[in-house]
Amino acid sequence: MYGSSRWRISDSARRQMTMPRGMEVVVPRGFSFSTAEAAIKKPGRKDLALIFSEKEAVISGVFTTNEVKAAPVRIDMERIRLGKGQAIVANSGNANACTGERGIRDALELSGMVASSIGVKADRVFICSTGVIGTPLPMERITQKIPELINGMGRSSIDDAATAIMTTDTFPKIAGRVIEIGKVRVHIAGMCKGAGMISPDMATMLCFLMTDALIERKALSHALRDAVDDSFNRITVDGERSTNDTVLAMANGMAGNRVIRDGSRAFRTFASGLSEVTEELSRLIVRDGEGATKLVEIIIKNAKSRGDAEKAAFNIANSLLVKTAIYGNDPNWGRIMAVLGYSGIVVQEDTCDISIGRVKVCRKGIATGRDSEAADMLKADEVRIVVDLHIGNASSKVLTCDLTEEYVRTNAEYRT
Repeated sequence: MYGSSRWRISDSARRQMTMPRGMEVVVPRGFSFSTAEAAIKKPGRKDLALIFSEKEAVISGVFTTNEVKAAPVRIDMERIRLGKGQAIVANSGNANACTGERGIRDALELSGMVASSIGVKADRVFICSTGVIGTPLPMERITQKIPELINGMGRSSIDDAATAIMTTDTFPKIAGRVIEIGKVRVHIAGMCKGAGMISPDMATMLCFLMTDALIERKALSHALRDAVDDSFNRITVDGERSTNDTVLAMANGMAGNRVIRDGSRAFRTFASGLSEVTEELSRLIVRDGEGATKLVEIIIKNAKSRGDAEKAAFNIANSLLVKTAIYGNDPNWGRIMAVLGYSGIVVQEDTCDISIGRVKVCRKGIATGRDSEAADMLKADEVRIVVDLHIGNASSKVLTCDLTEEYVRTNAEYRT
């Protein structure tokens, strides 16, 4: 049934729902991009991207918490300890995960070729992959494209690079901010991919952040960790966690500002700008959830503890019954109450209020009789659900999306 024209979401409708409004991101000084087509999964699109900083940068990263980690993740986790980087090479179409020693050799060969071609140390090149798990990289096709990738440096835009790393994404995801450190303008830009296999503790995604700020490594790591915790670790599409999740942030210092140190006023300004970029990117990921028609904000208020608030929010956000009800514009708040009951949190049925948009559908555990009004709230492309437990003073917010037939089709056909 899900493959029929009756149930499929049209391409034009998907574009209207997910394409971001026109945005212009200023690329930080000293960064350039290149893309190439290696036909890694199928021909007809660019699937290799290279990000290069003309000056060696301070680099920090956050990686998947999945115990099964792809070859490039393992290599990057070793290299990140040095805190220095100058290039990132990424491919889509193949995750190079569960490929054994061959996967490690292939990743090292690819990063080594890029390093020697641009004249930097091998451990200054970070490598990322995304796509099908369990299939070796088609190295012959990829290595043939490295000269083109190197020679094309600077001829591609950040948008081109973001497009090249897409898998099931329907649009490239980029964001940026300009901040002032002292009297110096500093630029922060980011690109990411992600639409399915999205879950907290490093959502299934690749994200590359660039800045021309002069910042000490400790400060960059602190700002990145906080930004990830407040953005990418607060989203979920399907509760699945990948083998390849990677966020890398490079700061090349070419803005010429005074060095940003951890805990300083300049640090707070920088950290705020970085968080704004990652939050915008995280919203784009959820907006583009596989088959999604709605971005859904789950807010838990007045929980016993922060842990309870987060647990409740994620359980609701990942509930298949809740997500399908939202897709069908059915304000079935009973499903939310059921989730609260099994989530393992402290909850009292007779103190719980639930609102969908501006409409309170449940007061003290009892229906308010306003389901028809709530159904209208669910017809919007952005939906807010607020659960007030009236037990403590802790709160949490999670972004998710609805679940549609298109999600099933996309994942049923992912390898074909």
